Order: sequence, then C-alpha cells, then structure tokens
Amino acid sequence: MLRRMSSPAVARAPARNLHRFANPGQFLRLSGWLLPPLAIAGFVLTVIGLGWGLFFAPADWQQGDAVRIMYVHVPAAWLASAGYLGLAICSALSFVWRHPLADLAAVEIGPVGAGFTALCLATGSLWGKPMWGAWWVWDARLTSVLVLFFLYLGHIALVRAFDNPERGYRAGAILALIGVVNLPIIKFSVDWWNTLHQPDTITLTGAPSMYIGMLWPLFISAAGFTLGFAAIVIARLRAAVMERRIRGLLMARAQQAG
Repeated sequence: MLRRMSSPAVARAPARNLHRFANPGQFLRLSGWLLPPLAIAGFVLTVIGLGWGLFFAPADWQQGDAVRIMYVHVPAAWLASAGYLGLAICSALSFVWRHPLADLAAVEIGPVGAGFTALCLATGSLWGKPMWGAWWVWDARLTSVLVLFFLYLGHIALVRAFDNPERGYRAGAILALIGVVNLPIIKFSVDWWNTLHQPDTITLTGAPSMYIGMLWPLFISAAGFTLGFAAIVIARLRAAVMERRIRGLLMARAQQAG
C-alpha cells in the first residue's frame, strides 16, 4: 500500500516543481532581477565581438574582408535554430504539463527567432554574392533555413488566427513540434548533400578549422547575440504576462460593475 501511494507522489513532484518555476509572479520577480545584467552583458559582448571581428581580426586568405560578415551571420544562424528549438520545447511543455508560461513564451519567441533568421538569410546573401557570384542559390543549407523562416512565420500567424487563444496555442504548438524535423536537416545538410555552402568549421567532435585570432571574436559575438536574444525574449514575455494580468483585472472590474 505504501509503495502504491508513494509512486504517484514521486511522479507528481517534478511537475509541481516545474509549475512553481513557471508561476507568473515568480517569473516576474526572477526576470526583473535577471534582465538588466543579461541585457548589459549581451550588449557589451556583442560590441566587443563585432568590434574585434570587423576591425581587428585578420582577413581570410581566400575570402579576404568578405569573411567578416561571419561575425554577424554565424551567431544569427545559430540563434535561428536554437530559437526554434526553444519554441518547440515550450510547445512540448504546454502539451505535457500545461505550464502557465509555456504558451506565452512560445508566442514571444516566434517573432524574435524570425528576426534572427531573416538576419541570417540577409547576411548569407551578402556573403554569397562575392563568393558564389549570386545573391541566392537553391543550396540545401540555404533552402532549409528559408523553410525555417517560413515555419516561424507560420507559427506567428497560426497562434493569432483563432478567436479562442487556446486553440491558437494548440495549433501553433503542433506546427512547432512538426517543424523540429527541419533542424537536423539544417545542421547536416552540408554533410548529406553536395552543396555550395562550406562545411561547418566548428564541431563538437573535432578541433575548429579556423585561426584562433578569428575564432575568439566569433565566440564572443555569438555569446553576446545569445544573451541579447534571451534578454529580448524575457522582456517581451514580461510585457505579455503584465498585459494578461491587466486584462484580467479589467475584466474582473467590468463583471463587478455589471
């Protein structure tokens, strides 16, 4: 009897802890403390990384100064995929544990991720013109990132397409989870197909094939972009939570007045 009673309690413990951290009031308190240093650190690291990469890092022996676009392009490409993964995780949390903030977080990640994906595509075109002689080619990597951009736009439109917000959240979550299949295609497209896009120079299984004087500013820029991405999403999510609270108070007052 004791064993049967303890199992449900143990199973519910993680869900209770997750709900505690996803409590809107708790989130506002924690994010209010976290947001300023996060935004400042992101801004400082981005300025250092871009300043170092654009003005002081050496040019590439083959690509010349055109390679400096990578200090914007590579962090934007990394966050395009990482942002969509975060969107999918929030969607999964919404389905499984019904987190109070999961749907709002997914809604707020969408426009930020779409913006970074657009930046990735734009800087990729600027980089591709002098290297390939064309602004755009239907390369496997470029095409899969374009599909990612459309997935972001589809999620943004879908969550706002229903009069009932809950239906929009569910439909958007389904699209987000289905779209996850595109992430490994983006990652391994240069390995699976013969593409114009260069192979990854930084991998988890081998040493980077990049000069250290170019690698460090790239890492710093990527760290700054990542912190900036997180700060923007947190700021948007704080505004959404407060907007929902204000709307709830106004509706309560209207009901009392009626």
